[in-house]
Amino acid sequence: MKIRLLNENLVSDLLWLAEWGFSAWVEYGGTNIVFDTGWSDVWRRNAETAGVDLQSADAVVLSHFHSDHTRGLLFHPFEDRKRLVLHPRVLSALLDPFIEPPDRHLPHRYSEIERKIRADFEIVEAAEPHEIAPGAFFLGQIPRVVPFERGRYYEDAMEDDTALAFRTSEGAVVLTGCSHSGICNICTHAKAVTGQDLHAVIGGFHLVNPEKPAVDETIAWFKAEGIPRLLPVHCVSFDIQARLQTEFGYDRPGAGSLIEI
Repeated sequence: MKIRLLNENLVSDLLWLAEWGFSAWVEYGGTNIVFDTGWSDVWRRNAETAGVDLQSADAVVLSHFHSDHTRGLLFHPFEDRKRLVLHPRVLSALLDPFIEPPDRHLPHRYSEIERKIRADFEIVEAAEPHEIAPGAFFLGQIPRVVPFERGRYYEDAMEDDTALAFRTSEGAVVLTGCSHSGICNICTHAKAVTGQDLHAVIGGFHLVNPEKPAVDETIAWFKAEGIPRLLPVHCVSFDIQARLQTEFGYDRPGAGSLIEI
């Protein structure tokens, strides 16, 4: 399988654009998936630079409702109605980022992005694991089973925060958006859904200050799992990213990076 990062906080080199957020293009067997779309049209422009044919996407998947992962859908180029796989909470929680004050915990008016999503996509809502293609799983709602992870975003329980998992000959590959539900919770669920041990975990790990994440415990958990490839990107504070790189010895990818399994 191949994963092209279409958007991330940092660029991999000067060919690419970047913004705060996340988007990835996944080629898995004969299935193509867009996972998250960032904030703007950066994902689409980087896809063009990479020679990615977005029209060939079999599905679009959203990891959670936050606008740095969803608002890029306003700029989608799709000529037909693609499957859009998401947790049932996502559409009701989507925000118009230009409404003031931007309170994420109160009812709000129908947003521009929600209207466009309902009009342009074939919506598949799933709270349980959903097999997008043989061996490719939308994980659905993530059980909170790891005691040291809050599994929240401040006061929001983030029941919609989820990820993708893929069976491969090397083991399970997990692709995350932000991991508000807890990166170790996600990985534990991915192992159960795929029936495999973990080979790679890629994406946003949500180890962010000042939320005081349990970094020591997370590192110990990853070491106990013996995961061959860890590639944390979006929503990892610089000091924590530096520590993870020191502990696990990876080259941090960025927007434009191609990751091959």
